[in-house]
Amino acid sequence: MTLDVGGDSSWIDCVNGCLFFLQACPLSTGTIGEAAQDVVSVQSTDGKNPGKVASVPRFLFTCAWSFLMEGLASGVQGVAGLGRTKISMTSQFFAAFSFPRKFAVCLSSSNGVVFFGDGPYTFLPFNTDVSKSLIYTPLILNPVNTAAVSVQGEPSADYFIGVTGIAVNEKPVALNKTLLSISKERNGGTKISTVAPYTVMEISIYKAVVEAFMKQIPRVPRVSAVAPFVTCFDARSFSSSRVGPAVPHIDLVLPNKLVWRIFGANSKVKVNKDVLCLGFVDGGDDRRTSIVIGGHQMEDNLLQFDVAASRLGFTSSLLFRQTTCSNFNFTTTA
Repeated sequence: MTLDVGGDSSWIDCVNGCLFFLQACPLSTGTIGEAAQDVVSVQSTDGKNPGKVASVPRFLFTCAWSFLMEGLASGVQGVAGLGRTKISMTSQFFAAFSFPRKFAVCLSSSNGVVFFGDGPYTFLPFNTDVSKSLIYTPLILNPVNTAAVSVQGEPSADYFIGVTGIAVNEKPVALNKTLLSISKERNGGTKISTVAPYTVMEISIYKAVVEAFMKQIPRVPRVSAVAPFVTCFDARSFSSSRVGPAVPHIDLVLPNKLVWRIFGANSKVKVNKDVLCLGFVDGGDDRRTSIVIGGHQMEDNLLQFDVAASRLGFTSSLLFRQTTCSNFNFTTTA
């Protein structure tokens, strides 16, 4: 895992299969680890090019058991916590560099990037500042911690957003909307987490979305399921577009008539050369959180977490802008 940060903005280079988790605990388990301090070297950026290297002299981290890495991507050596806790990487960088309490995540199937601080966030090949395209929706604080191990009365370190509905090809999906809100028992709602490689939905929501999706493509035959996916198709059934396979788009409906639109590149997963699957996972009926937006649905979407203003900025797919999250300038020094 390679780290580079600093300046008005800062970034982490996801070169060697590193994963970034937007919650306090990477897995649904807890264990005892050893806390330590060390110097972390980070690299600044003006939002276009890497700049000078800076250091955090007393960066807190923990050494945990290797079994916590089981099930993660090949080559992962550790977990970078970006949650709301006081000792997360974001909180420590905010304190060390005194820049705005914002960070932006841009995941890719190759080289993704995380910026710490405000924009611009400029991507090649056209030097596009994608921060100008951000749409904002409130971040919601769940007053009860959803981690496997927590202190009573401690709020969740996760980032929740207020999804109010789901639509397929702009047609509303019939579902139990009470599941979309955080209940008095602090269950339900929608959170963002790259711990889940694909978006996980409570079973009734999942079935409703699949049914609505299939209604839009009634003549497209299904093929055998490929775990963990259930709804799969012959890849030759779909043409290609700038934003992936030409399939019905899926909208996460947000307050004030905003939508986070999910196009084919993020809704479909090519499991082999012949099979495309709908990239959502049935989470069962016993879920604390109704929807967990996973890493595949975030790929090539820039998400800015404005912690100070408690809002999420999102761009939807950067493929429309003829760029990707791998197109930040990782090499040229300003």
